Order: sequence, then structure tokens, then C-alpha cells
Amino acid sequence: MKTKKLWIVYVLVTVISFAVLIIFGREIYREKPPVPEKVITESGILLFTSQEIKDGQNIWQSIGGQQLGSIWGHGAYIAPDWSADWLHKEAVFLLDKWSRENFGILFDKLDPERQAMLEVRLQNALRANTYDSKTGILTISDERADAIRSISRHYQGLFMDDPSLNEERAAYAIPANTIKDSGRMDRMNAFFFWTAWACITERPDSELTYTSNWPPDRIVGNTASAGLVLWTGFSVIMLLVGIGLLAYYNARNKSDILDPSLLPQNDPLGGLNPTPSMKATLKYYWVVLGLILMQILFGVVAAHYGVEGKGFYGLSLDNILPYSVSRTWHVQLALFWIATSWLAAGLYIAPAVSGHEPKYQKLGVNLLFSALLVIVVGSLIGEWMGVMQKLGLVHNFWFGHQGYEYVDLGRFWQIFLFIGFFIWLFLMFRALLPALVKPSENRQLLIMFIIASVAIAGFYGAGLVWGRQTHLSVAEYWRWWVVHLWVEGFFEVFATVIAAFLFVRMGLLNIRFATTGVIFAAIVYMAGGVIGTFHHLYFAGTPTAIIALGASFSALEVVPLVFMGFEAYNNLQLSRATPWVRSYRWPIYFIISVSFWNLVGAGLFGFLINPPIALYYMQGLNTTPVHGHAALFGVFGMLGIGLMLFVLKGLTVKYVWKTGFLKFAFWALNVGLMLMLLLSLLPVGFLQTIASIKHGMWYARSAEFMQDSTMQTLRWLRIVGDVVFAAGSLALAVFVIGLKTGWSIDRSHKLYED
Repeated sequence: MKTKKLWIVYVLVTVISFAVLIIFGREIYREKPPVPEKVITESGILLFTSQEIKDGQNIWQSIGGQQLGSIWGHGAYIAPDWSADWLHKEAVFLLDKWSRENFGILFDKLDPERQAMLEVRLQNALRANTYDSKTGILTISDERADAIRSISRHYQGLFMDDPSLNEERAAYAIPANTIKDSGRMDRMNAFFFWTAWACITERPDSELTYTSNWPPDRIVGNTASAGLVLWTGFSVIMLLVGIGLLAYYNARNKSDILDPSLLPQNDPLGGLNPTPSMKATLKYYWVVLGLILMQILFGVVAAHYGVEGKGFYGLSLDNILPYSVSRTWHVQLALFWIATSWLAAGLYIAPAVSGHEPKYQKLGVNLLFSALLVIVVGSLIGEWMGVMQKLGLVHNFWFGHQGYEYVDLGRFWQIFLFIGFFIWLFLMFRALLPALVKPSENRQLLIMFIIASVAIAGFYGAGLVWGRQTHLSVAEYWRWWVVHLWVEGFFEVFATVIAAFLFVRMGLLNIRFATTGVIFAAIVYMAGGVIGTFHHLYFAGTPTAIIALGASFSALEVVPLVFMGFEAYNNLQLSRATPWVRSYRWPIYFIISVSFWNLVGAGLFGFLINPPIALYYMQGLNTTPVHGHAALFGVFGMLGIGLMLFVLKGLTVKYVWKTGFLKFAFWALNVGLMLMLLLSLLPVGFLQTIASIKHGMWYARSAEFMQDSTMQTLRWLRIVGDVVFAAGSLALAVFVIGLKTGWSIDRSHKLYED
């Protein structure tokens, strides 16, 4: 297929996909669960106001938000999903109250017939929508108000300092006095009530709740709808269609087989003389290395909180480094080091491609480096101060912890980082400009590279759309623009382009195939990925059309990068007869491992949880971090390391590397990651899924279930993969440090003369 036709299809698919995303995003604004102006009892007692609910949302965010339990299934996994937990506690309170009043015993002691009778009464009471849209008043029964007061007292003791709840606090890794005054606790309870109310209240003229009957909980009547099953079947059909089209396209447009005799006999990059700005990127990778080690350290601490909720092997940490902080830093540091590696690679590649070093380019690279350091250090400190309740709600929003996973940093740091991305874009564009205006066969790859780079800079801005008290459904819509479109969409395009460009420059990929393959890959990403964003929003207070769109298009997110990786691997086999390629063996292997994790992490483990009926039971369980770890580190992390090694090789191209530590690092990182998933996260997630189907989401996340000896053993088994993975990271650090000290370089053997 000619590239002109592919470009036309790419533009059309992109425009149509974003039009659908925006049009139905408007529906989310219109159909979101209402926040009542007042919540009153039938006897006229005021319980909550809308401002108290909104302030409660901010207080929840300030203690870590989605990093300490979850709401509507989005967040962390040690503490409960607060919306599911509140809802079930409310149901149990009412059932026990009615059972004592009518039969003199607790509900679980009743015979099945009487239990069924009370469950019907409960469902009629809770599912009825008593919100008056004209007055903005939500009226609830006096009995339900009693349930709210009881649950509020329990949560106050849990988040504050009730000694009788010490064991439960430890099970959920919640430090005593996480909330330090009862006024704040009252407002956070108002927010928790509202999230649970949205889960059980049916939309007007519908039998589905605002969250499409999520969470699963039989006694309140929250069961999977027929639509979930229907659209799950359709998503499987779309998956098969997508795989078939990709296979057909790959077969029809298979690259020309490279004759080994036609391969470069010398390293095409060997004669490259790094410019001052290219050399200045080296400091970025020292920071990358430090951030990797810090990320793993905080990941180990966060994981250990699952088995020892107050500290680390007897060392009390929860009052200094609580779980919500360690998990926040673990996630944020991953994004920081991966982004830093990619930014540095772009700054290195731009002058290398064009052969042009703009005036003051090195100064710009150094200034951007300083800005990134300030952002990393400042945002981490702000997040700690927010969780430790040292900031007011307004200051916390701007400088502390926003409470939304992956975009936890305060708004000031977000804006600072957004500006930093555009500085990076400016520095790259001015260096690439001579190559862009000059006609060449690489030009179309460069154009796609620029498009992906502009998108990376621009789409982070979606994280600036919501405000401090924006409705949770709306904030989630824009958050997934960042997490899904920015990370899983345009990062994928950037990864495809840069990997293809490196292989072309090394003579391992045919330029014609690489160009058409990259454009086609971008089309597939846009076709499935943009509208597929909705699969994250099935149960976030969104209309049912979101389920249909998300299920249909997210199935197309079978990442085509794997085909590019297979092509590169095949050509690598042909090129092994060429001695110079061996010096790039491990950087190339890291790039090829990206294809494996794309297939397994983003593809297999992603589709495991994407279909609506699967996600209905799995959302908020450990099946999600299976996908998260395999995709984030397996795809973007491995590519970040691969790009780092390519840059470091370019800066030491004249020497032979001693690759013993690097070889160990490659296998330990990949094997350790797989062991982490298969020995711990995946079996924990599967057992939780069974519990969710049998009993409900509340039980699958409860201390009763998660503190079971089998579950604890599986959590402890994570240490096997963690140790192997950590050893690989240390070996990588030793190797990279050795490039500076000399133990990773054979200086007695020069490949090229100065």
C-alpha cells in the first residue's frame, strides 16, 4: 500500500476517533451521578451538603486517594474499595436491624426464605432513586441514616486512632491518625457515602445503577447486566477481526528479505561524532539509573505492606513512610525515569539524524535537565507533605498530592512538567529541522516521530483540565486521557517510530517496510486506542453507551509493535555474520523484549481484564497490576533501558563493552518480572476474582479474605520474583557505572580510531 493512502487513513481514523471520544465525553458530563445539594432524612434532619461531599473528596485525595484503597474500582489494592465496602456495610446494618426487629436474631442466622424476603426489602429501599433533580435534595430513610452514622463511626475509628481497630488498620496498611481531626473525617465520610449511593441507586427510567450495577454484590441486587455479556462477546469478535487484519497486512506487506551480503560490513553509527548537546544527555541517564533503583526500593516497601501492614521486617515505617506514599513514589518514579530516558533519547537522536547542532542547544539540554530535577524532587516532597496532612486542601491540590493514580503530583508540578515537555519539543524540533526540510527516504519516519513527540507534549495537558473539586466521573474521564491516550497511545507510537528508526539506521530493517509499518501501526493504535479509552470508564458513573464503545474498540488494542519486533529479530538472525552487530546485541535484545511484553503484558494480560463481564468482577483486583507491571515496565521500561543503552553505546562506540553484567541484567529483569506476575500477582488476582463472583467485590478486597493463610503465602511468594528483578537492576547499575569507571569497557581493544 502506498504511504499516501496510509497517511489519509491515519488522518481520518484519528479525527473520527477523537470526535467520538469527545462527543461521548460530553455524555459523561451530562449523565454523571448527581451530587445532591443536601442529603436529608425523611424526618427532616440534614446529614450532608454538596460542599461537604466535595470537601470530603479533597480530603480523601489528600491522604493518597487512589493510592490508599480505591473508589469505583480505581486505585490501590491493599485497603478496601471504599465504595464497595461502605455499600456492603450499609446493607448488613439494615438487614441485621430488620432481622432483630422482626425475628429477634441476626440476619445470617435466618433461614433462606426469610433472608430472601429481607433482601428484596433491602433492594427496594436502596435501589430506589429518591433524588429530586429540581431541588437538588436527596431524601433517605431514618433507618438508612442510622446505618450511615454507624459506618461513619467505624471509619472514624479506622482512619483515626481507635485501639480496637489496630489489627484492621494493619491489614489495610492505614497508619493511626491518617485523618487528624473529626471534622475532616465527617466530610470524608460524606464523600464515601455518595460514592456508595451512586453504586446502588438506579438511574431514572433504568434498572441499572449509575455505575452499571458495579460493584458485584448479590444481596443489594448488583448483578451483571445482559449488556455486559453481549458486549463481551462482541469484543471477542473484534479481537479476532483485528488479529486477522494484522496478520493479513503483515503477510501482504512483508519486508524484503535482507541478503546478508548486502548488510553493512561496518557499523553505520561507528563514524558518528557526538555533538556537545548529545554528550550532555549522559547526565540524564545517571538520573535514570538512580530513579530506577529508588523506584524498585519503594516498590519493595509498598509490596511488603501487604504482609506486614505497619512496616518493613519489624522496622516501623507507617508513621514516616506510609503505604500511600511509598506506592505513590513507586508509580511516579517509574513514570519519571521512563520519561527521562525517552526525552534524553530524543535529544540525542535529533542532532544525530540531522547532523546539525543548533546554537545554544547544549545550554537548552542542561536547563531542561535542571528543570526535571526540580520537578522530581519537588513533587515527591509535596506528595509526602500532603499525605502527612501538613497542607490545607487548596495548597495540597497545588503542591501536594492530587490523589489520582499516575497523576498524583500537585497541579503546580503538573504545569511545570507540561512546560518542560514543550521545551523538550522545541529543542528537538530545532535540531531536526534541517532533516525535515530536506527530501529523503527517512522523511516520513521523521514526520511521524514529530507527530508522536507533539502528542506526548500536548496530551499531558489533559491532566490540567479538571479542577480541585471537579466531579469524580469527569476527573476520571480526563485522567484516562493522560494514562491511556498519553501512555498507552502516543507513547506506543513514539516507541514504534524510534525502534524502527534505530533498526533502519543500523541496516536491520528495510526503510520501505519500516515507514509503512509505522504508519499502519499508528492507524491501529488510533483505531482501537482512542475510543478504547472508554474501557477504563465502564463503571465510573458513566452512561451505558460507554460500555459498548469501550468493549468494541479496546479489543483492537492488540499492539502491532510485536510484528515490528519479529521483523527486527528475523533480520538480526541474518546479520549475526556481521561482527559489528554483536556489539549492539544487548541493546537490541532489550528492544526485542519490548515486543514480547507488548504481546504478553499489553495484549494477553490486557485483554484478560478488558471485556466488560471480566472487568465487572476483576476491576480493583490484583489482575489489574498484572497488566500494569507487564505493560509499564515490560514495554515502556524495557524500551527506556534499550534507548539508554543505545545512547551509551553511541557515546562509547569506539570501545568494546564487557557485557557480563548486562547479560545478567537482561535475563534477571525479564525473568524476575515474569516470576513476580506468575507466582504472586496473577494467582492472587484469580482467587480474588473467584471470591468476587461468589460473594462480591467487598469480600475479595476484605481483610477477612486477604489475610487468609493461602493469600498471605501467595503475597510472600512475590519475594522470589522481586529478588531476581532487583538483582537484575543492580547488575544494570554496575554495568552503567562501569562505563564511567572503566570496568565495563575493554580499553585495550578499540573498534574505531579517534
